[in-house]
Amino acid sequence: MNYCVILVVILVVSFSISVTSGSHERVILRAIIKEEKSNKNGEFAIDLNATNFDSVFNDTPTPFAILEFFAHWCPACRNYKPHYEKVARLFNGPDASHPGIILMTRVDCALTINSNLCDKFSVTRFPMLFWGPPKKFIGGGWDPKQEKSEIIPIENGQTADILLGWINKQLGRSYGFDDGKHEKEHLQANTSDSGQIAKAIYDIEEATFTAFGIILDHKMITPATRASLIKFLQLLVAHHPSKRCRKGSAEILVNFDDLCPSQTMSVNNEKAESCTKKGALGNYHICGKEVPRGYWMYCRGSKNDTRGFSCGLWVLLHSLSVRVEDGESNMAFRSTCDFIHNFFICEECRQHFYGMCSSISSPFKKARDFALWLWSAHNKVNERLAKEEASLETGDPEFPKAIWPPKKLCSSCYLKTSKENGKIEWDENEVFKFLVSYYGKGLVTLQKEMEQQSGSQTEKIVAEEVVGSTHAVVVPVGAALAIAVASCAFGALAYIWRSRQKNRKYKYNSLKNI
Repeated sequence: MNYCVILVVILVVSFSISVTSGSHERVILRAIIKEEKSNKNGEFAIDLNATNFDSVFNDTPTPFAILEFFAHWCPACRNYKPHYEKVARLFNGPDASHPGIILMTRVDCALTINSNLCDKFSVTRFPMLFWGPPKKFIGGGWDPKQEKSEIIPIENGQTADILLGWINKQLGRSYGFDDGKHEKEHLQANTSDSGQIAKAIYDIEEATFTAFGIILDHKMITPATRASLIKFLQLLVAHHPSKRCRKGSAEILVNFDDLCPSQTMSVNNEKAESCTKKGALGNYHICGKEVPRGYWMYCRGSKNDTRGFSCGLWVLLHSLSVRVEDGESNMAFRSTCDFIHNFFICEECRQHFYGMCSSISSPFKKARDFALWLWSAHNKVNERLAKEEASLETGDPEFPKAIWPPKKLCSSCYLKTSKENGKIEWDENEVFKFLVSYYGKGLVTLQKEMEQQSGSQTEKIVAEEVVGSTHAVVVPVGAALAIAVASCAFGALAYIWRSRQKNRKYKYNSLKNI
């Protein structure tokens, strides 16, 4: 019995998945992306209360937070608000000069719901400000008699200039109110510091949302492309590094036949309205309701029109490539190639990528081979674009296209470099180790820390997220059947799970109609 058969049997016996479990709401993200309201009213600090306090601090990706306690009836607080918001505008919101560094929040102690919360922090005056790591605010408080605490009261921050000066002193920075949307002094950190990759988990969510949005906006789901989208969703369900995106992809996949029925599409490739953003499919959020956040962290360019989505999509593909098993490698390869070919809207890029896909004549048998192929393909793209951008001066001056990884991140990856033509001889074993570490363990570091803080465990695959009923009957599901047979591990997993979910849903609907 071969690997795929064994794996399918194990999956049939062992796994049943549900997408009904709840997840922490990204309250902070919802607040941040309220662009219209926030920008019109000049409000950038996030309003907290006793019900969302812990979840906001738990979910924020920022390393630092400032918490202001105030009372809406207090004249001094009203006068201070413009100062606080002036600083908050630098760090919060889609147009922030320095996003992802400091979360600026506020709590109204005049509201009864917040009385206990304000007492925990020994609030004795208004306004009163605190500084600290976001996680330290969760379920805690502040006692002036406490000798050691990572939560620090800001004793002198009564004007915007003074508060920003205090922040600069604390962080050793020189932020200013005239800073533009992008600041160069922090950009290089995400290529020179391997720890920065942890922030890319949020950019991957952003890129996943953007890709799905493009597909719906441009009505790209047709009879010819429908199957390739299902295959890629199966890959996301099993191996997306974000739990939120795995669940969102799962909800779409299990309902896809209903949301985007094949019978509504004619043989003439007519796009069914139900398969667009205006239709039923547009009501689903592939990474949760709180994505997008409105800005990039790891993939942030020095100019608004560089990096961003393309960077996030590459990181997503690399993260998927290091998570698949050997038996899934060729299906993951084909799913990736078909997805780019059918749904990447840049025509030239799409053709170049698919040309590299077409050059592979033998199926991949090892996950290592797929990961290294994608790495090599990315470097070929970088080489081509580096020449074009240099001649046209269209590249990002702070992030010129370069061979990856640089020696600073993986010196052992380099065997030797030719002095004549600069060609690099790679140690592919070391390269693969680097890819697994960087796009695997390193990428989810921040997410793991967040989940540990909230008392949950990081799941290896979607099948371990929620244990469903093991008594569901497996029934065939139209578009997923042939794909599941071919896709081995993640396809079989998604097919079995999708079938059971649909079967349970149909049983439930039948009972309601009795």
